[in-house]
Amino acid sequence: MVNQTGSIPRSFIENLLARADLVQVINQRVPLKKAGATYKACCPFHDEKTPSFNVNPQKQFYHCFGCGASGDAIKFLMEYDGLSFIEAVESLAAQYGMEVPREKLSPKQQAQQQAKQEKQRDLYDVMHLVAKFYRHQLRDHPQSEQAKTYLKNRGLSPEIAKTYVIGFAPAGWDTLVKGLQADAQMQQQLVDTGMLVRKDDGKLYDRFRQRIMFPIRDGRGRVVAFGGRVLGDELPKYLNSPETPIFHKSYALYGLYEMRQTREKFDHILVVEGYMDVVALAQFGLRNAVATLGTATTIDHLHMLFRQVNEIVFCFDGDKAGTKAAWKALELALPLMEKERSVKFLFLPQGEDPDSMVRKEGLQNFQARVRGALTLSDFLFQGLQGRLSFPLSRIEGRQQLVSLAQAYIQLAQGLYQYLLVERLSELVGLPAWRLEKQMNVRSGFAGFKKTPSNASQKTDVKINRVVTLPLKLVRILLKRPYWAEFFPENFAQDLLKSQQRDYQVLGGVIAALSRQGFLHEAAVEWLHQKGFAAELQLIQQSELPDDDAFLKAEFDVAIVALAAALDEAKLGQAGWNLTEMIRLQDLAGEK
Repeated sequence: MVNQTGSIPRSFIENLLARADLVQVINQRVPLKKAGATYKACCPFHDEKTPSFNVNPQKQFYHCFGCGASGDAIKFLMEYDGLSFIEAVESLAAQYGMEVPREKLSPKQQAQQQAKQEKQRDLYDVMHLVAKFYRHQLRDHPQSEQAKTYLKNRGLSPEIAKTYVIGFAPAGWDTLVKGLQADAQMQQQLVDTGMLVRKDDGKLYDRFRQRIMFPIRDGRGRVVAFGGRVLGDELPKYLNSPETPIFHKSYALYGLYEMRQTREKFDHILVVEGYMDVVALAQFGLRNAVATLGTATTIDHLHMLFRQVNEIVFCFDGDKAGTKAAWKALELALPLMEKERSVKFLFLPQGEDPDSMVRKEGLQNFQARVRGALTLSDFLFQGLQGRLSFPLSRIEGRQQLVSLAQAYIQLAQGLYQYLLVERLSELVGLPAWRLEKQMNVRSGFAGFKKTPSNASQKTDVKINRVVTLPLKLVRILLKRPYWAEFFPENFAQDLLKSQQRDYQVLGGVIAALSRQGFLHEAAVEWLHQKGFAAELQLIQQSELPDDDAFLKAEFDVAIVALAAALDEAKLGQAGWNLTEMIRLQDLAGEK
């Protein structure tokens, strides 16, 4: 029997990767075609027509030149199959008939690790039981007739209700405890998953009562949370699970798992606001809709969506709240607009939602609305012109538009940034190069005649607008500053010599933390002093869950990817290579 406690020895992982055939692992999931010494395919992590996904059998490494996805066999299994690091190792080992060993821990460490693993596994099991219980209540409970009538009136078929595992939470304060016959341990698990609420006096009650229940599933189909909708018009209309050890709203989208399960190829994804909208659209045959979970769109949501398709269409109510949400999504999307990516905004008439619109005008007409949605650039400039206090025919109006547009154009990058400047130049009648100079933008595309005064000026430093691998590690270190001690003494200085700005940021943060007692404030101060405030702002756009297990898994994956990147690029002068970086992950595992 395999020892399930203790960390996996790094030597075993090296042997496993050496034995594994990356081409075989990937080809089982994504058909590959030989192209010289490498293999190619259309990338499974984003939508594309021309293959840019390359697999190198000599280096046992894959890389997509379109979206930047890269890694080894373990990383591929994590990304494609939605596995944790440990699960990916175990899956790969099983494929090659290898038993996963575990390093010996002290009895206390064994007990702590086993308890943590069992607790998380048990929480998934409990949520499965809850989903099954609610499903049975919809079918059998005497109070469920109202719920069935509601779903029937909304046009939902039994098949769609089954696909989305829709259930019913009856009225009552202790339905779950009684229905599941929950003992003290399970009651605590129901509290941990947010299904029960504990009052100050210690008494428990059901969070969801008299509601249609929508299970929220992760990438592997496990139930991690619920959304509940009232049967009438009382408020709050939707009630969502709180953050828990297995559920983080910023990393979840309702309907994404079900969309993937269709195995259909979509050219866009429609982002709507409610669970019922997703389900109703699916009933009409539109299976590429997802919903955020009671929270605004996050940068992580956008990354998840762009891995699936190149076009995202946000669908909002046409009221003030809908417009505000759209501007938030626009700000997050601007830095990500590159190559074939596009973002659109669809605003529905007052009082309508996707559910009501598709039932009122039919699928074809609704899809026509989607196709005619405003592009990001149209929404941006129409919205900004709506804020002007003078018409564009006046000098004051043109000046206001340039001033308002500046912050948004600065968020964009590369060619898309220049094209926004070009559009602005058409509106205000000024050359693009003059607008770039006025707005302190250097896209690199707008040309102008050089004079002796500007010919000698250095080109502005290119700042990334996406969270690259080094910045991902910085984001983790800002959460767990003392993890900087995992890096060797000269590693930070070596990174600081790099020509790549983001590696300088990582090196400087490690050095600042190590020098000043691993204080979070020390890293933040260094970033501001050295002119890396833009990188800090980019990192802070997306908040990581304050959860050790989650952060450790992210740290492990980032270290492995960094090892491969440094090895591939031969970055640095001190010879930091795959072997050295893997030692770092061993240290992280011992922490």
